[in-house]
Amino acid sequence: MHTRAKHLILPAIAAGLLGSALIAPSAASAAPDTASDPLAGSGIAAWNVAAFWYAESKANLIAATPYTVETQVVAKHVSKGGPAADGKPGKVEPIGGKPSGLSKNVNLPKTTGKVFFLDADEKPHWCTATSLQSHYRNLVATAGHCVYDTESNAATFKYWVFVPGYYQGKTPWGIYVGKQAFTHYDFDVYEDFDRDYAFVTVYNGLKAPHDGGALPGDWKKVSKAQYDKYRGYGTYTPAVNQFTKKDLHGPGTADDEYFIWKFVDGGRLGDNVGGQGLAYNQKKGGNVYVFGYPSGSHPDGNYAFTGKTQKWCYGKTWAAASSDIKAQELLAVKCPFTGEGASGSAWLYKYSNPTRKGYLNGVTIAVSDTDDNQRIDTSLSPYFDGELYDIYKHAANLWSGSIA
Repeated sequence: MHTRAKHLILPAIAAGLLGSALIAPSAASAAPDTASDPLAGSGIAAWNVAAFWYAESKANLIAATPYTVETQVVAKHVSKGGPAADGKPGKVEPIGGKPSGLSKNVNLPKTTGKVFFLDADEKPHWCTATSLQSHYRNLVATAGHCVYDTESNAATFKYWVFVPGYYQGKTPWGIYVGKQAFTHYDFDVYEDFDRDYAFVTVYNGLKAPHDGGALPGDWKKVSKAQYDKYRGYGTYTPAVNQFTKKDLHGPGTADDEYFIWKFVDGGRLGDNVGGQGLAYNQKKGGNVYVFGYPSGSHPDGNYAFTGKTQKWCYGKTWAAASSDIKAQELLAVKCPFTGEGASGSAWLYKYSNPTRKGYLNGVTIAVSDTDDNQRIDTSLSPYFDGELYDIYKHAANLWSGSIA
């Protein structure tokens, strides 16, 4: 009797699987200042990304550390800046969100979560990001340096995904693989931190395990030609919700069989968690809530935040500048978030606790101890102006689709 080898494929826990599968989109209709770069430009590339993070009971997701690009600005290098509106104030209305009743506590938005990616060191890291209103309900906003690699010659980070509502390793609304990244040309090319923001279109989410159960989906039989389009080998054991690196061989005939894991589509990001609005060319001095996942210690060594759960702060913005990061058009707000993990935190203007909706009016790109007492007390963001709105408009009108 002959045996038949059942080849089951899921990426091993290793980097570099995207390779030539990336497809660069056309940017012909982009605003003149828009820079656009692919993240996972094909379904197969996106499949590899999702499996990388779901593998071995989400081992990479849980092991990820906060992105530690230099984000702390020396106190004496934070000064009053001069950001100025370049047009009339404007807003894009938020979507989704249901009233949660009156509460004395701040209701954390479902739209805020973590973005995970691989840095040049080939290890998993994370920042904070937020779901934003868009035509196809598929847009994420974060700091530019949480998408574009300012530390190496690579354009963008690899294996970029968004997990809204991340909580202690849980992915309550699934994982959303990044498709295309958009930022200001001056940040992409010149690393101008006055333009340190990015918008990312994401594919439909992939359903997450419910209450620690098995990952939704099943094996799909494919041809040898289809099988060879995927990279890496592995198996998945539904009973323990675990991907492994080992090949699985089962009894059968002499003919080979080939399988890949078929994920279950979890729907569009905005349909699942809503999308915050956008406010631009606003006056300085408005009050904002800042939502993010800070991690690490203050300069005096006090361990303040774990990064495992979402935190918030609240304050009035003022105009700022920083020679440390060569930025002259910033906003600042009093906030004790330490720098690790806080990058990309959402600054929500006119945030409503009952609806958990507001208008994104900033993203944290740096923090500072402005009174020099060895405790971080201030967060900094680019000023959201008309140029940012033009880039947003282009990103907000592009479709992503499903990879399931």
